[in-house]
Amino acid sequence: MNLLRTILPLLLCVQTSPIFAAGEWSGNIALEARLFPEETLYQGQEQQNLSLAVSPEYYLDWNDETQRLVFHPFFRYDANDDERTHADMIELYWRGSYGDFEITAGVAKVFWGVAESRHLVDIINQTDFVENIDEEDKLGQPMVNLRFIKDWGTLDFYALPYFRERTFPGKEGRLRSALVVDTDNPAFESGVEERHVDWAVRWSHYIGDWDIGIAHFSGTSREPVLIPVMTGDGLILTPYYQQIDQTSLDLQATKGDWLWKLEAISNRNGIEDYFAAVGGFEYTITGVFNTVTDLGLLLEYHYDDRDDSATTGLEDDLFLAGRWVFNDVASTEILAGIIVDQENATIFGNIEASRRVAERWKIVIEARVFSNIDSSEGLFNLRDDDYLELQAIRYF
Repeated sequence: MNLLRTILPLLLCVQTSPIFAAGEWSGNIALEARLFPEETLYQGQEQQNLSLAVSPEYYLDWNDETQRLVFHPFFRYDANDDERTHADMIELYWRGSYGDFEITAGVAKVFWGVAESRHLVDIINQTDFVENIDEEDKLGQPMVNLRFIKDWGTLDFYALPYFRERTFPGKEGRLRSALVVDTDNPAFESGVEERHVDWAVRWSHYIGDWDIGIAHFSGTSREPVLIPVMTGDGLILTPYYQQIDQTSLDLQATKGDWLWKLEAISNRNGIEDYFAAVGGFEYTITGVFNTVTDLGLLLEYHYDDRDDSATTGLEDDLFLAGRWVFNDVASTEILAGIIVDQENATIFGNIEASRRVAERWKIVIEARVFSNIDSSEGLFNLRDDDYLELQAIRYF
């Protein structure tokens, strides 16, 4: 709480500072409450949790909008988990545009991918795993990005001079593994550890109804291998970050009411090379029941040739979902889906609903359910971590 009292006045001072007065401010403050109906599995955990997140954004354009400065910090205070109480600089970069050439330098966020259930090809930024287990939340990545925008496509080059370690829940946090991950003592294959300079290149283009992305990444894996280590305090997990080379393809075809999607990667590393893919479709039914609402039906299949040794657990799994968009002034949306393991019928269910309230408020409800979890699954550690989450978000 002392940290919260310190950071909020600081953010207010920055926002009103004359240095930043010329640009534009936006952002939000979110109050989040989680309820876990099941009894806790591990000592120190609670069945309810409250947290507060502050996410201001600032940008300044000048020189006919060819130059841009972006400032986007983030802070969360969590009542139960010290590891989830954290701050990050998601974006702090300058971007210059010079005709068909752009350069970005600083801390930035880059997104690649087309699939709904998991973004296999999205590798530039590290996952902020204490925020949410869906891997959608990312940490800021130091980089220099050179972009060439040509008639034959967009070519991006990335130099990534510093590695960000993945965040994990602490001992008192929910949605954690049986063994606590020791984030204070990570191990690296590279002798220079987090100072290894990674690089990536990506070509993207559209041809008719097709959007295409082909990329290659070389450097420190964003997904650590968790190694059990015996210490004086007992058995813990040490994250080990290996060096990888990963080539990826993402495709999306728009055919009327159909969106066809594919993400595929070939990962070469020092432990086990593998190929993985996720593909499927989204079909949109417009004007459901003669109303203004739209219903999207989604189906995606996950494949990983490592089978049971796949670290994600998505080696032969089916994702089925429905997205109901109300098209109302409150921007009401509901997404409900399940992921089913084809081998043992393990089910992970998810519901996300959001609605704007008044001009500056938004309510988000999220529910996660883990059902029929086989002991061989990584989700077995979360078998009693079903939860209902309510967020009240105030935009400014």
